[in-house]
Amino acid sequence: MRHALVVGGSGMLAGASLWLADQGYTVSVIGRSRSKMEKLTEASPNIIPLLMDYNDEESLTGGIRSSIAAHGAYNIVVAWIRGNYPKIIHAISNEIKSASDREWSLYHVTGSRSNLDEIAKEIGDIPKRTVHQVKLGFVIEDEASRWLTHEEISNGVINGIKSGAKRTVIGTLTPWEKRPES
Repeated sequence: MRHALVVGGSGMLAGASLWLADQGYTVSVIGRSRSKMEKLTEASPNIIPLLMDYNDEESLTGGIRSSIAAHGAYNIVVAWIRGNYPKIIHAISNEIKSASDREWSLYHVTGSRSNLDEIAKEIGDIPKRTVHQVKLGFVIEDEASRWLTHEEISNGVINGIKSGAKRTVIGTLTPWEKRPES
């Protein structure tokens, strides 16, 4: 059985969650919105909701532990984490390591301002894991720019998974001075 975890998978990564489900994965999705989670579970029986705030370490580790016990260790983790991502990624990694010795892939989705080399150092080396970084950029249309849509983000993550690239940029990062106002 193939099992995926998508952190933030009921919002901007909902399309990626559903795509993984369509690929035959059981997809455990961490999110806070019950209504968004209900839409996902209505769209696919392969979506397993994990309603929680990933910043609550006790809730996170308990939810992941239960998810792994029910559906097996994760083969793939797609994570959009704001804030203390090293601690959260290590908590996820430790639960996977406790359950299985198999290799797994992490697709870490980051914002446009992030320094991918620095993030890699902060996370460090975790045995049996391959890391893929997906950096979100912006779109320039005519003379204006805008942030990526949820669909564009999900499609970019899907393309990153399909390609297996170590680093993927969705949209553009240049020219930096053309990025949209926050």
